[in-house]
Amino acid sequence: MRKIFGFMIGVVVGGLVGSTIALLLAPESGEELRGQLRERGVSMQAEIRNAADARRIELRDRLDELRTPPEA
Repeated sequence: MRKIFGFMIGVVVGGLVGSTIALLLAPESGEELRGQLRERGVSMQAEIRNAADARRIELRDRLDELRTPPEA
């Protein structure tokens, strides 16, 4: 669990650093850049949500497995 949490923190921090660098070095106009960043943000949010949902399902299945008494 700690590894997943650490990874997610790394993804968020990496995204923030990357977007800041993109803002500073981008040759596009501000409006175009804001549109691109908005799209990337929405995409990243969707990917994080999908990963969290997949992990939630995995953990729920594992919990159900642990709750079920072993068959003799």
